[in-house]
Amino acid sequence: MKLIVLGSGTSAPHPRRSSPAFWLQTTSGSALLDIGPDSASRMAQESLDWPGLDAIWLSHFHLDHFGGLAPFLFSLKWAPETQSRTKPLKIIGPVGLKNLINVIDESNNYRLFAVPFPLVIVEVKPGEHFEFLPGIQGVTLKTPHNHESLALRLNEAQSKSFVYTGDTGFTEDISWFAKDVDLLLMECSFKRNKPLQTHLEFAESVELARKSNARQVVLTHLYPEWDGTDLSAEAKLVWRGNTREAVDGLAITF
Repeated sequence: MKLIVLGSGTSAPHPRRSSPAFWLQTTSGSALLDIGPDSASRMAQESLDWPGLDAIWLSHFHLDHFGGLAPFLFSLKWAPETQSRTKPLKIIGPVGLKNLINVIDESNNYRLFAVPFPLVIVEVKPGEHFEFLPGIQGVTLKTPHNHESLALRLNEAQSKSFVYTGDTGFTEDISWFAKDVDLLLMECSFKRNKPLQTHLEFAESVELARKSNARQVVLTHLYPEWDGTDLSAEAKLVWRGNTREAVDGLAITF
């Protein structure tokens, strides 16, 4: 698997951090994990095969994670690169996803489903097991962020494993959900004294990473208060794990 960070930031405008989005390349296809408003441009900037994207995962419906979906679907109707495409695009997310896309579509007759290829909308519940891509099984975990937010674990047959927490408050459940995972992509919104219980601060992220025994950890969803701090160096002071700060353009093969 290969992870490419398209957006390591939040809803706050930032000159070097785009809104949340991550490209995951696997042996059986490509997936976009969350699709913030900057995602389409970031995929093009990184020269990724966005016309051949196989799946989109939505962790929850806050606009910094979801807001790029409708513009991306709208663009796929007209882009020359997608006119000969025939394979389906799978969009996977929490219950309510279908209704949300329909409401946006009908708000101005956008005809988001009028793309030259099938769109497959899949709603998943907390704890549900499902096929994410061929040969890759997904399972979800309810997280304490908002009413629909889900973490995602992917297990490639007899190979690699991956967890993306999405936005979440502190819960011990994440540590067992990500147990022994090859790569844990986890939010770390604040340094300390977090103003919101529905996000993680540094000490909480490190505690969960340590208990999970993840082989690699990438900390993301970083608010501007992290500017000027070497997050990876800070992590090395408190535990021996392999921790990296997410930055836009970072690519990790695992």
